[in-house]
Amino acid sequence: MITYEYPFNERIRTLLRLEDLFHKLSSFMQRDGSQEHHVVLLTLFEILDVAGRADLKMDLIQELERQRQSLLAFRNNPDISEDALSGALYEIENASAALLGMAGKIGQHLRDNDWLMSIKSRASIPGGVCEFDLPSYHYWRHQPPDVRRDALLAWLQPLLPLRDALTIVLRLLRASGRSEHHVASGGAFQLMLGGSNVQSTSQMVRISLKLHDPYIPEISANKYALNIRFTRPDSDHRPRHCDSDVEFDMLFCNL
Repeated sequence: MITYEYPFNERIRTLLRLEDLFHKLSSFMQRDGSQEHHVVLLTLFEILDVAGRADLKMDLIQELERQRQSLLAFRNNPDISEDALSGALYEIENASAALLGMAGKIGQHLRDNDWLMSIKSRASIPGGVCEFDLPSYHYWRHQPPDVRRDALLAWLQPLLPLRDALTIVLRLLRASGRSEHHVASGGAFQLMLGGSNVQSTSQMVRISLKLHDPYIPEISANKYALNIRFTRPDSDHRPRHCDSDVEFDMLFCNL
């Protein structure tokens, strides 16, 4: 299956962007090449920009606390594994404590590093990090892989509480709700969202299709309706409207 996620508010949109950036950073961090470590550094700068919202840390702390209180209500429930419940509470409490322990603005240790900020300012210019622009960065990129990786890990370390907290929140979000099977007649699907039903209060929708089905959902939504228009790529990968019936699974997620 291939799943497409569509967030309904800016907070979830920000968390999904950060999750994607942390995944990319982790993938390239494991490699030894200078170019890969350059991508890691650029991704750190992207995380810094996306996480710049002043209220992001407090939003995550409040959400973790809300989830902790919800889980506490399941104490002594015979249908719930006490070990699993204790493990989930322990994870949430640790993540919340780590966030509370983050001093100052998210990523401030990167902003206070003049050398990194000089690279960041040049990186926004096409071709701006050539060796003649940043000879010190050129020298750093020629250091042994372990030396570069240790430096990158040191710059990443203060951001890990943010990564761990958003991972928990998004995992809980994706685990909510129940998937339902639908058919988009002629490649189009609409669902009204008015009232107090689950769909109208959801924070994200997940659309899943079989991996070999050549369909791409284009999703739009407002407080009244969810619209999905399915397209299929042509030989140049440009999306063309699909006029055949499309089967898909849909899951509305809400914390």
